[in-house]
Parts: sequence; structure tokens; C-alpha cells
Amino acid sequence: MPATRGSLSSGDNVARAMGVPLFDIRFDEGDREAVDRVLRSGWLTMGPRTEEFEEQFAAHLGVRHAVAVSSGTAALHLAFLAAGIGPGDEVIVPAITFVATANAVRYCGGSPVLADVGGQHDFGIEVADVERRISSRTKAVCAVHYGGYAAPIEELVEFCGERGIVLVEDAAHSPSATAPGSSRKLGGWGLAGAFSFFSNKVLSCGEGGLLATNDDSVAAFARSCRSHAMTSGTWDRHRGHAQTYDVVGLGFNYRIDEIRSALLSRRLPGIEADIEKRRRLVGIYREELSRISGVGFPYSDTDVSRSSCYIMPITVNEPSVRDRLRSVMRDRFGVQTSVLYPSIANFSAYSGTQVGSLAHSDLAARTQLTLPLFPHMSGAQQQAVIDALRHGLEATRGGEGENSFLQSN
Repeated sequence: MPATRGSLSSGDNVARAMGVPLFDIRFDEGDREAVDRVLRSGWLTMGPRTEEFEEQFAAHLGVRHAVAVSSGTAALHLAFLAAGIGPGDEVIVPAITFVATANAVRYCGGSPVLADVGGQHDFGIEVADVERRISSRTKAVCAVHYGGYAAPIEELVEFCGERGIVLVEDAAHSPSATAPGSSRKLGGWGLAGAFSFFSNKVLSCGEGGLLATNDDSVAAFARSCRSHAMTSGTWDRHRGHAQTYDVVGLGFNYRIDEIRSALLSRRLPGIEADIEKRRRLVGIYREELSRISGVGFPYSDTDVSRSSCYIMPITVNEPSVRDRLRSVMRDRFGVQTSVLYPSIANFSAYSGTQVGSLAHSDLAARTQLTLPLFPHMSGAQQQAVIDALRHGLEATRGGEGENSFLQSN
């Protein structure tokens, strides 16, 4: 039986005793040994382990090229540069995404144009709104696969192709997700796809990213620009493949190191098993939380089966209770939550950039809540989150302050 108000379930006790983090990462002895081998080799900068990981990831994704870089943001920057984005050009990006998606356009001298998302049921960019925002300056559209769920990628491929517009994918959340009705993995549909290996990502190494592409020229450009546009790298010269180098353009220090590449290479074979665990946990969440009034979910159960399930997103029906609910869950139950993401239009750095309505994005920004999710999450931890959400909603809806709610328990 669900815990009733005024009582604590075993899940509540777990949360209060140990807390439930938004995300938790575990390393095993194999991971540590992979890192130790790099340290023992004495070669730390980009080299053979990076090449090995790139080959593995390209095969996993089903693309011709994978170019490992220092971050997902670096991958986006290189993708937009490869697309020819420069001063005067516009790139349409969803308003609900991490700010790096828009920042990377600005790095190129371009202007990000914010488009609305589909609605509470879908936080991916809305193609109809993209069409409304097309101008003579539009050079690219960026599809963000929010939370590991596919944006309308097939529709966007057709839309951009008909208009001669470049499609770039921000696939930071979706290293093994697929589009509806296709086995083709996300990140391999557009000119280039950008992945992130930040600490809390599905495949993580702390800091790191990757540009995926089927275009030989884009791959060559990214490989050159990630290391100052030099014609040879340190590993090439170490092996005697070159004695010196030329600099053929304006490049960057976007190299990944061997420690991170070795860790990624070690962890990649387990990604499908981890994602299956995430999907099972998301299924339980959706079943249990569907019984709680005032809670909704973006995407469908069928979508879950194709997603990498990077996060567990929910929406609350009443925007006014969201932030108070988060406080109750954190302060009284030890459950961490997040908001992924605020609307970019609301950031000071993007003040005045919004043109026209972003009604769906505004509502999503005020009602979205992200719950704890990680592959090794225990049943007790998950129940603690569910109970904290239920009790927290009861308190905030009833108009009770947090102190009075605590006294009732």
C-alpha cells in the first residue's frame, strides 16, 4: 500500500538516512586498470587510445568518422564551423536546451534563433515553428535530442534538404538512441552530430566530447581544427610519421587526453546494458507516478524503448508548486532534483533575442522537473523518490509551509 500522509514508508527512511542524488557514477576495477595502463605507458596526450575509442564509437554509431574532442561544446563549435556558420548567418535552435547549443553558434559569429518545442508531451524542436522562423539568413538548424529522446529527425532531414539548410544534431544525451521506426542511431542523421561525455552523461569520463559524421571533409576539418590546425600531431611525430608541421588555418586546443579516451573505450561496451537498466527504471517511474494527480510525462512509453533515458523528466500541472516541491523533496526527504533546462530566452546573456512566442518552451521551463536516475539505482532509492514526490505535492497543494509538513510527519 502507498504510504499515507502522516506516515513514512521504507523509501522515505532510505531517503532521509542516505539521501538520493540526482545522479551517481560507479567505476569498477576494469575502469581503474584502463586508466592505470595509460599512466604506466607514459603517454598522456591524444594518441593510440584516442584512435581506438574513435574507431569503436564510429562502429557503435554506424558512421564513417568519429572525432574525439575535449567537450560536447567543442564538438558543437566544430560542427557549426564545418557547416560554414559565420557572421551574418542564423542557426535555429530550440529554446529548451543547454546554453552551449546556442553559445556555439555565437562562437562562429552567427546568431542563434530560438524556436519553440513541441509542448508538454515533447521537448524536441517543433518543425512548424522552425518553418515560421526561417529567413534569408538561415544557414542551419540544430536538432537537440532532449533527454535521449529523438527530435523529429526524419522530418527535419526532409525539411532542411528541401531548403538547402544544414542540419546539425546536438546528441549530447543520446549515444545509443534511435529514431521512431528506424534502427539508425541519433547523431548520424545530419551533417554532424555532437556528443558529450560529461560526468553525468550516459557514457561519461568527466570531461570530453565527440563529433560524428559521414562526411569525409567535415571529419578532416574537425581533426585539424581540434589541434591548432597543425598538419601533424605529437603522436604522429613520436611515431616518426612527420618531423615538423605546418599550421594551415585557425585551430583550437580541443584535444582529448588518453586517460579519458581509455576510460571511454573501456565503458563503451557496457552502454547498452546500462541503458536497458535506465529504461526499466523509467518504466517503473512512469507506472508509479501515473497514479499521482498533477504529474505528467513528456514522451510516450514507446519512446522510452528507443531512448537512451539520460534523465527522468516529469511535468507538474501547476507551475507555482514546482520550486516549493523541489525544496520539500530536498530539505525534508534528501532527494535531489533539477530543472533541465530553463528557457535560453530567460538568460541575461540572451535578453532581447526572443522573437515571437515561445509559449511551449516557457511552460516547459516553469513545469519541468528531473528526478534521480542512474543505472545502479536501488528499488529503495527509487521508492524514496516516489514517496517524496507524493508527500511533497500533498504539502505544496494544501498550502502548507514546509515546517508544518515536517511537524505532521
